[in-house]
Amino acid sequence: MRQRYGRRSQFLAAMLALFALGIVVQMTRIQNSPEAETFRQLSQDYAYEWRAFYPRRGEIYDRNGYLLAGEKIVYEVGVDLNMMTDPHAIAYAVADALDLNYDNLMSVMQNPPDGLSYIVLADYVEAPQAGYLQELKKALNDQAPNGALGGLTGLQFKSHPQRSYPEDSLAANLLGFVNRENKGYFGVEEKYDSLLAGNPVTVLVPTNPTKAFEIPDVPDGTTLILTLNRDLQAATEDILDQALKTYGAKDGVIAVMNPQSGEILAAATSRRMDLNEFWNYSNIYDNAAEFDPIISKAYEPGSVTKILTMAAALDSQTVTPETTYLDTGEVLIGGVTIQNWDLNPWGVQNMVGCLQHSLNVCMVNLAVKMGANTFYSYMDAFGFGHLSGVDMAGEAAGRLKIPGDSDWYPVDLGTNAFGQGVAATPLQIMTAASSIANNGRMVVPHILYAMARDGRQYKVPDQFGSSPISAQTARTLSEMLAVSLESESSVALVPGYRVAGKTGTAQVPVNGYYDASQTNASFIGWGPVDDPKFMIYVWLETPTASQWGSETAAPVFAEVAQRAVILLDIPPDAIRLQIAQK
Repeated sequence: MRQRYGRRSQFLAAMLALFALGIVVQMTRIQNSPEAETFRQLSQDYAYEWRAFYPRRGEIYDRNGYLLAGEKIVYEVGVDLNMMTDPHAIAYAVADALDLNYDNLMSVMQNPPDGLSYIVLADYVEAPQAGYLQELKKALNDQAPNGALGGLTGLQFKSHPQRSYPEDSLAANLLGFVNRENKGYFGVEEKYDSLLAGNPVTVLVPTNPTKAFEIPDVPDGTTLILTLNRDLQAATEDILDQALKTYGAKDGVIAVMNPQSGEILAAATSRRMDLNEFWNYSNIYDNAAEFDPIISKAYEPGSVTKILTMAAALDSQTVTPETTYLDTGEVLIGGVTIQNWDLNPWGVQNMVGCLQHSLNVCMVNLAVKMGANTFYSYMDAFGFGHLSGVDMAGEAAGRLKIPGDSDWYPVDLGTNAFGQGVAATPLQIMTAASSIANNGRMVVPHILYAMARDGRQYKVPDQFGSSPISAQTARTLSEMLAVSLESESSVALVPGYRVAGKTGTAQVPVNGYYDASQTNASFIGWGPVDDPKFMIYVWLETPTASQWGSETAAPVFAEVAQRAVILLDIPPDAIRLQIAQK
């Protein structure tokens, strides 16, 4: 029995060996047959290689569908040296059409780097110029004798996308720009660079051009819809430009935000660049902070921060609106005498008068009564020294000195109370003030309204910060600010709408000392008071027509507000109240 199974195993092993030998013989025959060469030639036609494909960058729109950033087709103009018949004709045509140097073009074509058969003569050529050269090439080929080639034979054109900004410099400080390596810088372009750029796909593709249908379809980058109102943005920029001329200011910013949601509706800066010519950046800005000072340039804001000192005093129950004090025109703190802006005493004042007349002495008294711990805890809660969280690249945190810091002195408690010796960006101050306009709750400012991808739109929810003050304190202070504007018939008033607000005039520190001849003029305000839909911040740097915010920044606020209520479709107070009663 055991011998019978042994013979069967030997037979099976022999059969398998013969089968394997047959396979080896057949492989050898095929490899050395005439058909093998044909097969190898065909395999080259169907060779594959790994290649990365990049998606189109996502577009950017305003909230009403206006295109702010997209893409256009530009061309790379090059020459195939193996096909070139007349380098002089190519150099002359390209130099003439693209305003390039003829001799340089000839040198490049006649002295190509070793091993190169294709030379790039120019890139990012606009479609009309490339089209002209293409038509010229075709015309010369048509005119060439039978069997001859035209003088521009070898000239080639390769199309590719380039970032395009149809509104040129509109909202430039908010959008940022994309360089030729497709990388975003500043603003939205940098903050959401990865979303806009999309995800490149690396796949095996055929080297045979006839198999191009196998190249994958790469999904475009994410399209962004911003909170901006394009028309309000344009109007705000125009108003700022005129204000600089009218008041002789060096620079300025104006920002408009919805204080109930944190949506940035418009933000204008005095230095703006055509985003389609991003290479001019260094000719316009001395440093990165100047690109969008609304979020990146911290400064001493002055009296606009008095509303926050008053909010802290009311919320901590240090005072009430009816609390009075005797204003003697000066107060001693930390061994330093602080005076009112006009160097005069104002006598007995309540807290509304304190705000209306913007009295420094009043603010120092409030800070001293609260004490350093209480005062600075409120300022910290308002976000001083912290990032606001806005979704744009380049935000600065500012600076709030506190007791215990090496450069803090007792006098700082007094000066910080009226906005000197503390640094903040305009958007940080707006974020802090949103707690007053929004029933005690701070918003997180944002510029992204929605995202669109794969045919679907995703709304970005509003976000909120802490509540540094109570809703009652917020309503009380808003009413006090509205009354103070109305009592002095301020030029910041907006016909048909009750607004709340505060001016600011701050001396500019120069080499560690304050220059009384130079001021930053500011104004912050919001409205309608009972249901705020807009908050506006105005900052004019060193105006020469007048150094006071009440005479420069306040009227600019009113002008922006009057345009805002129209463009945002906010009915006058009387009409709103009538509608609400129905």
